[in-house]
Amino acid sequence: MPMKDINTIESKIPEQVEMLSEKLVALKTAIGQQIFGQRTVVDHTLVTLLAGGHALLVGVPGLAKTKLVETLGIVLGMDDKRIQFTPDLMPADILGSEILETAEDGKRHFHFLKGPIFTQLLMADEINRASPRTQSALLQAMQERFVTIAGVRHELPAPFHVLATQNPIEQEGTYPLPEAQLDRFLMQIDVPYPDKETERRILIETTGNQASQPTQILTPEELVEAQKLVRNLPVSDQVIEAILHLVREARPGESQNELVQQYVSWGPGPRASQALILAARALALLDGRLSPSIDDIIALSRPVLKHRMALSYSARAENITVDQIISSLLEPLE
Repeated sequence: MPMKDINTIESKIPEQVEMLSEKLVALKTAIGQQIFGQRTVVDHTLVTLLAGGHALLVGVPGLAKTKLVETLGIVLGMDDKRIQFTPDLMPADILGSEILETAEDGKRHFHFLKGPIFTQLLMADEINRASPRTQSALLQAMQERFVTIAGVRHELPAPFHVLATQNPIEQEGTYPLPEAQLDRFLMQIDVPYPDKETERRILIETTGNQASQPTQILTPEELVEAQKLVRNLPVSDQVIEAILHLVREARPGESQNELVQQYVSWGPGPRASQALILAARALALLDGRLSPSIDDIIALSRPVLKHRMALSYSARAENITVDQIISSLLEPLE
């Protein structure tokens, strides 16, 4: 791109950030009226969408994960669908299939019937309950943004995002996602139990006859423009070096960190660096700032790295967690 065009884009960034900032504040407020006490979860989910990625929501049932996706569909004006993953779910149940139709003149032809993946916001509920074959069909579409049926390519809508859920407790009858497929998710977002005051509010406000309804704040087209703006936000050399240091230190082959050397089987690849820089830019935009900081890297390191690191058997035997290892990696940055 010519230098003149780059300078023109950069000169418009402050104005674009200011214009979008008001809507993003309204967006968080609207979601907060439906999802109580999960501010970090909401922020990280919005960061994922602004960065153009997919998220894996990990939490026990009943923590409003489904309601979060429904609310996002409304406030962002996106077409949303939900798929309940089960062991008998087939790839065609997600992607769609060709059916043989007979025309009025008696001629037969194949017609492609689109599956639920042809939506803008897809909730893949309990993704680890489906067979590896079905998981792979979804995860390939997440990466490629198109599906191929009978040799014909079908583009997915834009924007296209998958918010998958996973129950961390009940593992009987599940098929854990392989590490290479987990890497397709920009972030793993842990959904905790609410605190006492939040649960009190949930009891009072969700068990009556009156329930507030969210309103649309952004359009899908505005979300796509926001995603373009995220990629144009400048990043300082200091932040880039912090990302490179953090990700490379998480790899046992080249790390100087003793915990990583001893307890990590394999670490994050370059996709983790890409995810971290995009997420940091998105968080800066969500907060109305013009560029990300080291604090953004620290805040996003766990959801970006957690599912991209595998612990050794000795780590499990000694109750060493990924969170502990990431905390040790962050000490030089804090």
